[in-house]
Amino acid sequence: MDPRHSAQDVHRCDLCETAIVHSYCDFCHVNLCKPCVVDHISDGYDKHKIVPFQERRSTLIFPKCEIHSHKNCEFQCKDCNNSLVCSSCTASEQHRGHIFVDISTVYKAKKENIEKDTEELVNTLSPKYEEIARDLENQLANLDGGYEKLTTTMSKQGEQWYREIDIIINKMKTEISEIQVKHRDILQKHLNEIKQIQSLIKQTLLAIKEIEKSTEVSPAIKYNSKIREFSKLPPKIEVSLPTFIPKPIDREKLYRLFGQIAPLSATEENTLLLNQPTTSVRDLLDEPELVATIQTGHEKLRNVTCLNNGSIWTSGETNDIKCFNSKGSLLQTIKQKSGIFPIDIAVDSDGDLLYINGITKTVYKVKNGQTEKLIRLQGWGPRNLCVTSNGDLLLTMYNDDYTQSKVVRYSGSTEKQTIQFDDKGKPLYSGNYCTKYITEKGNHDICVADMGAGAVVVVNQDGKLRWRYTGHPSVTENNAFKPFGITTDSQCHILTTDTNNHRIHILDQNGQFLRYIDNCDLKLPWGLSVDNNDNLFVCGYYKGNVKKIKYSK
Repeated sequence: MDPRHSAQDVHRCDLCETAIVHSYCDFCHVNLCKPCVVDHISDGYDKHKIVPFQERRSTLIFPKCEIHSHKNCEFQCKDCNNSLVCSSCTASEQHRGHIFVDISTVYKAKKENIEKDTEELVNTLSPKYEEIARDLENQLANLDGGYEKLTTTMSKQGEQWYREIDIIINKMKTEISEIQVKHRDILQKHLNEIKQIQSLIKQTLLAIKEIEKSTEVSPAIKYNSKIREFSKLPPKIEVSLPTFIPKPIDREKLYRLFGQIAPLSATEENTLLLNQPTTSVRDLLDEPELVATIQTGHEKLRNVTCLNNGSIWTSGETNDIKCFNSKGSLLQTIKQKSGIFPIDIAVDSDGDLLYINGITKTVYKVKNGQTEKLIRLQGWGPRNLCVTSNGDLLLTMYNDDYTQSKVVRYSGSTEKQTIQFDDKGKPLYSGNYCTKYITEKGNHDICVADMGAGAVVVVNQDGKLRWRYTGHPSVTENNAFKPFGITTDSQCHILTTDTNNHRIHILDQNGQFLRYIDNCDLKLPWGLSVDNNDNLFVCGYYKGNVKKIKYSK
């Protein structure tokens, strides 16, 4: 056992290691008994600071002044980059008129900050890093199993393909057998007809021979030649065998048909932010405020999108797209040449206007007053669009027979990603022509207001389903929840229009309902957009106005 400690962990002198401690040197940080104090300070009393053991570490150890070595620095000069100075320095010509702060005050404030940092590190940051480490360890532990599951799924898809190919081959063999029977029947029918004629010819030959042998006059007189009848030979029947025309194997097409391997994507989320307490309704205004109303002059106003400079673009069911400043003054009007109204509008990272023409199935870009084609679809029709934080374009679309819908990510005009099915192969979105406004959250989640499904569908950056929101029970709800417009704010709130019930739902980042906005005389609210200050802009479909609403503190 260590002789300096008993079973009760009594502190003992660090010099003699036997006597019970009585004092403490605050300069040398040494435990001392009464007899050993004298020995410890024998090299000079001013080099030590002896205090009762209970008051240990209470003495501040000030640094020595570089100019006046016999003095300690007890002040900080604010005019000299917070340099440490002694009392002699403060009276010197160099520091005349300067502002000094007691270094013990600075020390105390720093100590308080250190204590706060310690508490933050111990109670918050370290546990969170431990949580992150555990999560990564779990991901590593499940890595092989995940990839094994992936290859198993692919193998099952291959087995399904083999079964489908066998079904196709057997079906074709059955068809060939049926054709063979028909082929045989045709040939047999004509053979039977020929044999019947051959039998008649034999009978005629026998009759002729009897007449030739006989000298009777009557049979010869009654004989009628059948040569003309038999000379009408039946057409020669040739039934060609069916042929199998194998189509060339297109490996690229087979690869696409077999399935799709989503590229490896590492999604980085701000774990510290996500683990803070969930934003609650207390962070929202008790009563949203109507700040302004902008009259756009649009018939059946559909879309609004905010620019960084505070202005907005708007469009409705006319062929013009209008830009207004924050005061509601018209700045610019762009007319589509096709005469059809734009289905949706957005602004890219360069501030250029994007819009969808449903007739030409094209996304157009307006840059420096010139309109250019950005994306042209075939077999699919564009529905709604948004621009992501990294400048990508997200486009919802439907196929030509209105049975499928999907989200496609573009970088410029290049397709990067398709989001259509969940992990079980089921469609994420309803297959129809209905609006599917789309937006991106601050954590890169992709949010779609699927009006046809009556749901807000949220997937992560990789296209994996996170959650669905299908409305909030309400005694005042007269119509089924059918979300139209959708947007997000700086707090990762999701706002979506419940158009048929004339209100807006606010959800937190996990899809939990927070509150309604239903007090600003909203009539058929449609498109939504949020500016940099989290002001909400709402399209009134029939009134043709945009309402600016403040809803958060």
